[in-house]
Amino acid sequence: MTQFSTAAPRNWFQTLAELRDRRVLTMLLLGFSAGVPLLLIFSSLSLWLREAGIERQAVTFFSWAALGYSFKFVWAPLIDTLPLPWLTRWLGRRRAWLLVSQLTIITAIVLMALIDPASGGDSLTRLALAAVLLGFASATQDIVIDAYRIESAPPRLQALMSSTYIAGYRVAMVTAGAGALMLASAFGSEPEHYRYTAWSLTYLIMAAVMLIGVLTTLSIREPVTQRPPPATHSTRDYLRLVLTFALMASTFVSSFFWSGPLFTALKFALGGGALGAFILETGRLALALSIAALVGWLLVQLGALNRTLARTVWIDPVRDFFTRYGLQTALLLLALIGLYRISDIVLGVIANVFYQDIGFSKPQIATAVKTFGVLISIVGGLLGGLLADRYGVVRLLMLGAILAAATNLIFVLLAQIGADVRLLYLAVGADNLAAGLASAAFVAFLSSLTNVSFTAVQYAIFSSLMTLLPKVLGGYSGRLVEGLGYPGFFVLTTLLGLPVIALVWLAGQRLAIADERGGSLRK
Repeated sequence: MTQFSTAAPRNWFQTLAELRDRRVLTMLLLGFSAGVPLLLIFSSLSLWLREAGIERQAVTFFSWAALGYSFKFVWAPLIDTLPLPWLTRWLGRRRAWLLVSQLTIITAIVLMALIDPASGGDSLTRLALAAVLLGFASATQDIVIDAYRIESAPPRLQALMSSTYIAGYRVAMVTAGAGALMLASAFGSEPEHYRYTAWSLTYLIMAAVMLIGVLTTLSIREPVTQRPPPATHSTRDYLRLVLTFALMASTFVSSFFWSGPLFTALKFALGGGALGAFILETGRLALALSIAALVGWLLVQLGALNRTLARTVWIDPVRDFFTRYGLQTALLLLALIGLYRISDIVLGVIANVFYQDIGFSKPQIATAVKTFGVLISIVGGLLGGLLADRYGVVRLLMLGAILAAATNLIFVLLAQIGADVRLLYLAVGADNLAAGLASAAFVAFLSSLTNVSFTAVQYAIFSSLMTLLPKVLGGYSGRLVEGLGYPGFFVLTTLLGLPVIALVWLAGQRLAIADERGGSLRK
């Protein structure tokens, strides 16, 4: 019997008692560590860039610096496979990688703090590179935390661990969102009076806040799993694996940028519309990924990489997923994963710019969006974890899908009325409550799809797919707004959520049938 079945609900006393479990509480701190970097790439950075005089279209393109979150499945196998010299023996496999990723995050934030985007020259390029490093390191931290969470507790605790993880994540968003805006304002930077030193000090403080994650990593225990011990390979094989990955990554980056002129010409030929540009950019990403995969395959065929190691790292996790669920159900689940967050992610990329454009001040945004909204999302996340544990994950997935689409319509009204503070709080509150409910259920759902033998890789694939399409489309949100206007854009984000409702229903039917036949979502 799976946790998605129609078994009798657990009572509230059992559910509330499990909130005191040490593993559930640990996820609160790790969630905080995971949440700090995100807004330093997205909304806080976007407001910094806008105050520095950077045009809106360039600001939204900076959201692509976080695409590392969407491609983390590419290097997740390395984290599942490679030991770190000395650190792995001292801390264990998961904690060693966690510490390295957190120290890299701190380094990237400090580098961003040392660059003034308004200084001209190549400052924007250097800031973008530092943001990409931050996205890469933060995505790596997410890979390890997700694997740690799944491996450290049984399936029955995953919904509650997901909810406390999200609660910590949201508290970090208050810190890196509202906290960053308040600090920048207190240090003297305003839209009409930009001051670089204010933002620099703010980002340095955010780097210091990440020490909470470092201390947590050093104090928790390494999870004990029943997974079979990994095959032992020579240092030379591991080195070849790293070099192969580096070459594939370089090929992807080179292919993506070298194809730029061709795709720019195609965009011009198609008239430069946002939809056509989005389709072409998606094709451009797919082409670059295909070329990188081809390079990796050729290296294996030429004997540059141990075939057994290559199969274990990149092939076996994918084959296991399709074997356990069958082709049709596996494709349905992947479609649901890839589209579930599309409504709120696409809207979220330009939300802060929208609030500023219709006349809200930075303190108003910080209070309503970064404080009130995040607190509501924490309530929603905890409530979602409790409800998922009691009533089942699929029911919460459906509720979250419906609410995510419906609440976007409130933004249409806000765009038409303008800077009405009460309506702002209504829109932000409804949106974040829906997101909190859905996120807790969705994280537990993804966790239960993994096989403990391939925890980091499979969950990284799922969570990467979850954000890939929404983030690519979100990069064009500025152009979509210019073409549709804010009301039309928010209606579009609502319509994008409608297919998700159908996918949740279909997935629920498929999983119920598998459960009746004695299948298991967690092996």
